[in-house]
Amino acid sequence: MEALSQSFRALGDPTRLRILRLVAAAPLNVSELVSVVGVAQSSVSHHLGKLRQLGLVREERAAGFTYYSLAVDAGDVQAPLITLACEAEDRTGDLARLKDLLRQREDRQLLNERLLEPGQSWFLWAGALASLLPPLDVADFGCGTGVLSVSIARWARSVVAIDQNRAALAQARARARREGLRNVTFLREDLHHLSLPSDRTGLVVLSQSLHHVEEPAAVLGEAARILAPGGKVVVLELMPHDETWVRDRLGHRHLGFEPETLERTLGEAGFDRPALEVHPRQGSSPFRVFLLTGEKR
Repeated sequence: MEALSQSFRALGDPTRLRILRLVAAAPLNVSELVSVVGVAQSSVSHHLGKLRQLGLVREERAAGFTYYSLAVDAGDVQAPLITLACEAEDRTGDLARLKDLLRQREDRQLLNERLLEPGQSWFLWAGALASLLPPLDVADFGCGTGVLSVSIARWARSVVAIDQNRAALAQARARARREGLRNVTFLREDLHHLSLPSDRTGLVVLSQSLHHVEEPAAVLGEAARILAPGGKVVVLELMPHDETWVRDRLGHRHLGFEPETLERTLGEAGFDRPALEVHPRQGSSPFRVFLLTGEKR
């Protein structure tokens, strides 16, 4: 009875319940739990310590990481509590993010297996292919922490990385500085109303940025305005989905787009020669992406 009472007290914390539900689904390390739950690493470690003291989770070492998994069997007195936690409504979207995390983990494992072939490097191939591209002036709409901006800057003549999030732009600047890149300019502006001159840019990239903006058509209009005639736009976006938690947790304003609808919007903004590619769903992930390109008239 005492063990059950302690379990009730320990599981009174909602974050602890979320962690328990996640490790019941798959063994996870601390960094993975932080990325899914969205709280500080110190807090996750504290909760895991409490759960381990009560015998609710176990630790196992693998590939240099400590993984946590559920340590409660079906016959344990705490089992009904765990069942209730696992079957509760997923209002925070943890299980959807977990599916994406496990898919990414599998992708990394497959890549590592491919890279076992001596002398083989997909990263070098990517760099070689990028070197064949013309030196364009590029605008990265909604650059976030600058991962894509920095990658583009390795072959582009210049990159303007644009975002409204001050903290994200600071990380993007630091990333470019670490890479020694001097051809990236950072701009904190609203994508609906940019200060960039018209008819100058060669390429505009929107990588999962449109679902964050209030008026996607206006943002595509700005892309058309700053592009030189014949300049291209590349849009990577989410298909329609039902994961409403992304509104509060990630700041999404739109739950994906119908590709054909966005293609029409692209045409209305002043783009011709549209090309659409819909990617297949990755495993059980609720998210699916498509790639849409166009050329300014």
